[in-house]
Amino acid sequence: MKKFLNRRNGVLLAAVLVAVAFFSFKSGDDRNFQIAKNLDTFNSIVKELDMFYVDTLDPNKTVREGIDYMLSSLDPYTEYYPEDDQAELQQMLNASFGGIGSLITYNQKLKRSMIAEPFEGTPAAKVGLKAGDILMEIDGKDLAGKNNQEVSQMLRGAVGTSFKLKVERPDEKGGTRPLEFDIVRQTIQTPMIPYDTIFNNVGYINLSTFSGTPSKDFKKTFLKLKKEGITSLVIDLRGNGGGRLEEAVEIANFFLPRGKVIVTTKGKTKQASNTYKTLREPLDLDIPITVLVNGATASASEILSGAFQDFDRAVIVGSRTFGKGLVQTTRPLPYGGVMKLTTSKYYIPSGRCVQAIDYKHRNEDGSVGTIPDSLTTVFHTAAGREVRDGGGVMPDIEVKQEKLPNILFYLVRDNLIFDYATQYCLKHPSIPSPQEFKVTDADYNDFKAMVKKADFKYDQQSEKIMKTLKEAAKFEGYLDEASEEIKALEKKLTHNLDRDLDYFSKDIRSMIADEIIKRYYYTRGGIIQQLKDDDGLQAALKILADPVKYKETLSAPVKK
Repeated sequence: MKKFLNRRNGVLLAAVLVAVAFFSFKSGDDRNFQIAKNLDTFNSIVKELDMFYVDTLDPNKTVREGIDYMLSSLDPYTEYYPEDDQAELQQMLNASFGGIGSLITYNQKLKRSMIAEPFEGTPAAKVGLKAGDILMEIDGKDLAGKNNQEVSQMLRGAVGTSFKLKVERPDEKGGTRPLEFDIVRQTIQTPMIPYDTIFNNVGYINLSTFSGTPSKDFKKTFLKLKKEGITSLVIDLRGNGGGRLEEAVEIANFFLPRGKVIVTTKGKTKQASNTYKTLREPLDLDIPITVLVNGATASASEILSGAFQDFDRAVIVGSRTFGKGLVQTTRPLPYGGVMKLTTSKYYIPSGRCVQAIDYKHRNEDGSVGTIPDSLTTVFHTAAGREVRDGGGVMPDIEVKQEKLPNILFYLVRDNLIFDYATQYCLKHPSIPSPQEFKVTDADYNDFKAMVKKADFKYDQQSEKIMKTLKEAAKFEGYLDEASEEIKALEKKLTHNLDRDLDYFSKDIRSMIADEIIKRYYYTRGGIIQQLKDDDGLQAALKILADPVKYKETLSAPVKK
């Protein structure tokens, strides 16, 4: 009896302990309980679907879509990479990958991808692939109907592996001829400094990325330009989407004293919270610097430009930067997977964070918005100049970006400029240097004739707005009263292709020239063409040519 009671008491005690453990876990650590509960629920849902859903499910696809949707609710930078997608992640981190070295574009009419821009010195350029080549087969596999991403994945692979590529190349008669290439994949690294030059003793360095180790190339280029006699420097960060934070600190160190705090990261864990200082003796503390930025200048580019601004070391020229103040790290996952996730925010020397988009507090529809200027906080540079957080890096000298005409968007979308450049190159084995090349009147007339022959249609926004205005006027009872005025306005806004091609010829010619030059002189040639009529560059050169204005711009405003 006693033994039975002891056994009974033991069972009761165990039950009590289980209950206590359960309830203490639930009440004392509710967060962990909620995570465990939801993971169990998710696991059960997947099992039930696999067992009872009417159609057979692909477990990899189903779960992957669930993971991607969950991560998309956080921010665009937190992503999951299964083992098969590691190449994409490595390319992002190192700015290099195994492939042929060419941009590709998708032709909507042909439903096929085409070679858009082979990079200089890569397998694509070496074997003779040209922009406009239509991609037909890879190792006998037809590429019809495959999108750019699918084709890109097939072109990439392990360094040293080879494949057969079949293309159709346009000819002068409007047809195509088949070509076949044996291509060996190589390590492809996007050019970190695609172009550098000197403008009247002013050095110019175009820095395209902070992935890989661009600081080494930057140092080499700067010392070369300095040896050639430059007295000031323009650093072009426009379109630079960032990369490694450490590389931004390293380049900042070339022009700032040792021991300066360039950026501080703050996150949930100790590992995510760090302070990055300049660790070496600088290359040059005195050379005047301007930094060109725009809306596509992001992340590590904002650290560099923001640090220069906060230390009053350079005049920032251009338009407001993107506003990405979030730091990502990678975490290993089971079965060879990796997650790139946002772990912290970074703060530049003045103490401000440049993050412009509030992903944490979303609107009711799930959308996100930028932090309004009214909610930003004032900080100060080393000299006492006012700067603000919450909206990227505002330039010291603002240069408004010209809005491209609507017609140009549709000409690019329909590949008309691309196709014209392809035909132009067939007729011209060579062209003058990028500095000297121009689209002649005869060239532009040929282009206009091609556009008209193609029965080009495009969306004219003014006509859309006019239609909406008429509907609103009719609804409110003003249409009859204002009919004559509306008819007169409609006449002026009537769609006229000839007029638009002439009116916007400057922008269209520039785009045509850019496309043609890249066919002969690659990325470097494209940059040279873009710099010909560059308001940002001219503003940067102007301030560097005026030492008094330069010094005044970097000084605190005089108190009245």
